[in-house]
Amino acid sequence: MLVIAGPTASGKSALALRLAEAFAGTIINADSLQTYRDLFILTARPDAAAERRAPHRLYGYLDAAERGSAAAWREQALAEIAAAIGAGRLPIVVGGTGLYLRALTRGLAPVPDIPEAIRREAIALHRALGGARFRERLAQLDPQTARRLPAGDTHRLVRAFAVVRATGVPISAWQERPHETPPYRFATIHLMPPRALLYRACDARFAGMIAAGALAEATALFARGLNPDLPAMKAIGLPELFAHLKGALSLAAAIAAGQQATRRYAKRQITWLRHQSTADLVLTEPFSAQALAQARQLVKGLLLTG
Repeated sequence: MLVIAGPTASGKSALALRLAEAFAGTIINADSLQTYRDLFILTARPDAAAERRAPHRLYGYLDAAERGSAAAWREQALAEIAAAIGAGRLPIVVGGTGLYLRALTRGLAPVPDIPEAIRREAIALHRALGGARFRERLAQLDPQTARRLPAGDTHRLVRAFAVVRATGVPISAWQERPHETPPYRFATIHLMPPRALLYRACDARFAGMIAAGALAEATALFARGLNPDLPAMKAIGLPELFAHLKGALSLAAAIAAGQQATRRYAKRQITWLRHQSTADLVLTEPFSAQALAQARQLVKGLLLTG
């Protein structure tokens, strides 16, 4: 099966669609925020025209009030992969969420389910202490993870604290235990365009989202008054648009801040891919006929060798 990974605005969806058309592929989403139906514009989800050209799976199936997880997504992704193979189609997993890609290809640590009460306790403690002091508290229970995570990584700090509180075992120790890996051979393509071109694409994408109605999408979510700790509420650009809706930023300032947040996110994705993932093919230019030809050659080889 095929994995297409890369930073936001690098052309992953366009490449996946062309390959799906060429090789009877089914596109399976591996972007954690594209799973939310409320974030169609702000996550640049494939539109109806793209969905008519090739089957798309695991897009927009969660409500913003729900909490998606890598474990739940992985289970559904494996089911979609099996269904695609059963139908004689090529599974094409596409996205930029590193945790989801790693969960699929390497498996997940066998951490038991964490009680909701303990998770809420961890969130409340983080709010009370702030990132730096919360990390100090985590260091008393799981020093290895506390050293590894920055104070600003709220989600992983809270997750690590909840795991050790619920199980008595640090998440770092759980992660060292054997992982169940799927019975598939993965061929991976990384899209890694030059930084300057990528950043221009990030800026253009966010501006295009605004033109397409991203502010109205943000306004609808803002009106729901959802918990700001929900994953959907942290979509790139959404906090900046919320700040505008609260009167804290002009629309121009919110757009500039959203563009900056998009560039920073792309940079983090690049770092993850370079250090946490290996590729059978790295495309270092924007999506083009030459890039498509290279990708097609890789997939042909994959299919020929079974």
